[in-house]
Amino acid sequence: MSALSRDAILPLVPHAGEMCLLDEVLDWSAASISCRSRRYAAPANPLRRAGGTLGSATAIEIAAQAMALHARLTAPPGGTPAQGLLAALRDVHLAAPLLENSGPLNITATRLLGDASGASYRFEVANGTGALVTGRATVLFGAAP
Repeated sequence: MSALSRDAILPLVPHAGEMCLLDEVLDWSAASISCRSRRYAAPANPLRRAGGTLGSATAIEIAAQAMALHARLTAPPGGTPAQGLLAALRDVHLAAPLLENSGPLNITATRLLGDASGASYRFEVANGTGALVTGRATVLFGAAP
């Protein structure tokens, strides 16, 4: 499907303002989504530690935002958006302890299986030199509050 700008992403995800770390959707389909983040490197990133560093596990949050966006884009039209809960992580590999500013991050999430109650995704967060964080996530869907 078509690319989306940050302005198009913001009304579709529950992550508001600086907490939304996605800048654009490069492509998406019924099975997967590909996004880009530059704002993860911003000094105002709310996930930064007190000393200003950004642990590489924060890339899981960026991937989870891509999964939330994918669930919203592939939801039946006209329905009430389901709230998602990250229930489990499996086979997570962190290539380094810190997420350094090394250019834009490319985020891919591929739905392995799913239905109205939840989904399982494989995800990868990479930069120009390779994968920084990979793994699988299980997301449970519930009614929106």
